[in-house]
Amino acid sequence: MENQELTMPTKYDPNLVEKGRYQWWLKGKYFEAKGEESKTPYTIVIPPPNVTGKLHLGHAWDTTLQDILTRMKRMQGYDALWLPGMDHAGIATQAKVEEKLREEGKSRYDLGRDKFVAETWKWKDEYAGFIRNQWEKLGLGLDYSRERFTLDEGLSNAVQEVFVTLYNKELIYRGEYIINWDPKTKTALSDIEVIYKDVQGAFYHMKYPLADGSGFIEIATTRPETMLGDTAVAVHPKDERYKDLIGKTVILPITGREIPIVGDDYVDMEFGSGAVKITPAHDPNDFEIGNRHDLERILVMNEDGTMNEKAGKYANMDRFDCRKQIVKDLQEEGVLFKIEEHLHSVGHSERSGAVVEPYLSTQWFVKMQPLAEQAISLQKSEEKVQFVPDRFEKTYMHWIENIRDWCISRQLWWGHRIPAWYHKETGEVHVDHNPPADIENWEQDTDVLDTWFSSALWPFSTMGWPDVSQEDFKRYYPTDVLVTGYDIIPFWVSRMIFQGLEFTGKRPFDDVLIHGLVRAADGQKMSKSLGNGIDPMEIIDQYGADALRYFLATGSSPGQDLRFSIEKVESIWNFANKIWNASRFALMNMNGMKYEDIDLSGEKSVADKWILTRLNETIDNVTKLADKYEFGEVGRVLYNFIWDDFCDWYIEMAKLPLYGEDEVAKKTTRSILAYVLDNTMRLLHPFMPFITEEIWQNLPHEGESITVASWPTVKADLSDEQAASEMKLLVEIIRSVRNIRAEVNTPLSKKINILIKPKDENVLAVLEKNAGYIERFCNPEVLEISSSITAPEKAMSAVVTGAELFLPLAGLINIEEEIARLEKELEKWNKEVARVQGKLNNERFVSKAPKNVVDEEREKEKIYIEKRTTVQARIEELKSE
Repeated sequence: MENQELTMPTKYDPNLVEKGRYQWWLKGKYFEAKGEESKTPYTIVIPPPNVTGKLHLGHAWDTTLQDILTRMKRMQGYDALWLPGMDHAGIATQAKVEEKLREEGKSRYDLGRDKFVAETWKWKDEYAGFIRNQWEKLGLGLDYSRERFTLDEGLSNAVQEVFVTLYNKELIYRGEYIINWDPKTKTALSDIEVIYKDVQGAFYHMKYPLADGSGFIEIATTRPETMLGDTAVAVHPKDERYKDLIGKTVILPITGREIPIVGDDYVDMEFGSGAVKITPAHDPNDFEIGNRHDLERILVMNEDGTMNEKAGKYANMDRFDCRKQIVKDLQEEGVLFKIEEHLHSVGHSERSGAVVEPYLSTQWFVKMQPLAEQAISLQKSEEKVQFVPDRFEKTYMHWIENIRDWCISRQLWWGHRIPAWYHKETGEVHVDHNPPADIENWEQDTDVLDTWFSSALWPFSTMGWPDVSQEDFKRYYPTDVLVTGYDIIPFWVSRMIFQGLEFTGKRPFDDVLIHGLVRAADGQKMSKSLGNGIDPMEIIDQYGADALRYFLATGSSPGQDLRFSIEKVESIWNFANKIWNASRFALMNMNGMKYEDIDLSGEKSVADKWILTRLNETIDNVTKLADKYEFGEVGRVLYNFIWDDFCDWYIEMAKLPLYGEDEVAKKTTRSILAYVLDNTMRLLHPFMPFITEEIWQNLPHEGESITVASWPTVKADLSDEQAASEMKLLVEIIRSVRNIRAEVNTPLSKKINILIKPKDENVLAVLEKNAGYIERFCNPEVLEISSSITAPEKAMSAVVTGAELFLPLAGLINIEEEIARLEKELEKWNKEVARVQGKLNNERFVSKAPKNVVDEEREKEKIYIEKRTTVQARIEELKSE
């Protein structure tokens, strides 16, 4: 092994540690799934980030959790595949490219479809590069040899296959739907192409007379010109004012048409008169109500915003001129009785500035009922998708049980173009993978598919489906776990499940690990507009990827939101620094030791046996907790073991043999340091990949990289419960002495007398055998360990498990203050006894809890009562002095 000092700088610098390491991993192909038959596959597909921008903290959190899982499984001997990729993000990406063109004084129409799409591919290539750089900076162990993009050739084939198959099964159909229409440019707009501005308009209040002459119903509208297309008036079915009118009809003013009064829960009883006009062809909400009540859809406008022949005498008038005229006519008819000024939000075309018209249009839909039924029955079977935490299954089920048909067409140019052609003369529809042979007589649908349509296929389209003979598909599908935020359960998780079932006959993943949102420290949602967003790359520049990753992974429990705290990231940097310094100390004392020199068979001190026992417990806890996705708990267990047990106690105790004369003891200590540090780095590696690789490379080790080193396992022969409890006693004594010194302001450098009275011969033997530790860490003038000690006057005291301590500090102790301190301690033990007895007296706890947990509580009760009794006795002694 090389000289450790040369390869590990004295100061921990994350930028130095992380520099170049990722490229080294990639060069070694450690992240590539090898397809080894002897290994069990374990698969995660990355939720593909949109190529619209750079990654935010939510992405960093999401991908860190996936990296932890795949790194851990790889070390556990699985053939782990973590498949990377990105999403074309139709609407969002097109908007960004159009914005860029606008800055150059151009529009997509100036370029035409093909050139615009070529421009968008350029954007994609640039932003994919940014994203890959960020993945590198985070240290994500992705298999780039299998990277996919939702618009690549393979995925485009999968999308076509799904569309054509669903169409042939009559699960995809064309139907009418309300879209945003720009009458100026006569084009449909996606939601992102609509800008909302506050406009001074009016509410027009009208009376629609009941057909039976018994009165009228009041309604109000901001768009009176659309009343010509009214096909009903709706009221809430529980509204006492109108309950009896449901089923009756009103006469629509001006037209004289008779239209029904329907009851619908959508109506807000509190707003206005509680009755609303329903125009299914000109309003998205009315369209839905119309569907529920099977109402006719009457379109009264042309594509250019003029009124059509169904508007009767208003035909060919501009919609706003028609509005003025119809208001006059309604006033003359005595129907319009009030005009109320009203500032409201109106959609305008981002391109032309025209007021957007909600407009009935023909779109493509997926018929959801049959697909949803498969997904619902899956959740009733043993093969169900497991949601973690399981409460999110309710979110999923609520959505899928109340599903509506899915509108999948988008009036965009960037995306998967719909594989449908219309005959120029007959209007016949041809849906297929290939265009018709006589293509000159046909026109392809100009729309593209909703982005979620392709990302719904992500778990299997990325594996080579529809070619089910592909090795990756056969080996790595279904995947093991999907990691994602709760906000996209309806949009994405549910769609992957029903498409996976429909096209592969299997659930696409076994588990769905749900995390929350990253919020600002005050709990507010992070956003550009609030100016409280955090760039994860800046945090990495400052504190390193390891500190950010550890914070993200351990900062909350599954399903909960995470509050970002720079102070916590900083404290984790301190933790990394502590690991670095402890490792450096250990390495400097290993004297070029080789892996084969590690020998744990020698005689071990109580500290040696204890740290090996604690290591076993830590390995067991970390493995079990990580398998349950409890990464916050894993973080706590690792932190406590590394910081407290290893750094603060074992390393300090190891200095005794390391600086002593006994060469055999030195060799054993070095071996234990190497063994514990090696195993600790492996446990920590999935969380902090960079620092652990750096330290591990300096340790005596087998193999090329910690990424493919084996996961630690519990070695039962290295556990020694007796030594662990002896060490617990020593730590308790040392802490108590230090606490008393602090209370009376006596520094460790000042020697004091220490008297220890063990409760029995066993404790006496342990203390005598390990007196060297007490001397090393308590600095006594005199150390007396005896069962016959009587409490000296004016002594500070402490009760530890199995012994009493006395520190005669004459002149430094105030009897009253010492009694007050002990009474406080007595109160503590009274509470502990009451708490533990409350548990043990609870029949449900004793019968339901595992035996070892109940036994542990009984043991605590014994210890707490003993400590309470000793403190009481000491108080009596002091009072009688």
